[in-house]
Amino acid sequence: QVQLVESGGGLVQPGGSLRLSCVASGSGFSRYAMGWYRRAPGKQRELVAVITSGGVTNYADSVKGRFTISRDNAKNTVYLQMNSLKPEDATVYYCHANLRRDSGSYDYWGQGTQVTVSS
Repeated sequence: QVQLVESGGGLVQPGGSLRLSCVASGSGFSRYAMGWYRRAPGKQRELVAVITSGGVTNYADSVKGRFTISRDNAKNTVYLQMNSLKPEDATVYYCHANLRRDSGSYDYWGQGTQVTVSS
């Protein structure tokens, strides 16, 4: 069982920056693909960024060039650096972990952290 705890959300002005962190409990973090999702009220959950166990990254078109996902396996932590924030980036961000084993695929979610972008 993996528990994910996000932090780093808050209020920022348009054009500002925030860094989200997600700490995973348990062992085997380096084998997990990690990602950040967000869901605005009334909208479907959206993949923001993902980083594989090998360090390959992928981003939603809406955040390319502004957001950067990274991981520190020694700290069991994944980060999302968010720059040039826009009002439309404001919502709850969720950390996600996925582990694929012979027995199946396992998904874990954090509780979410609120990002507010407003002047």
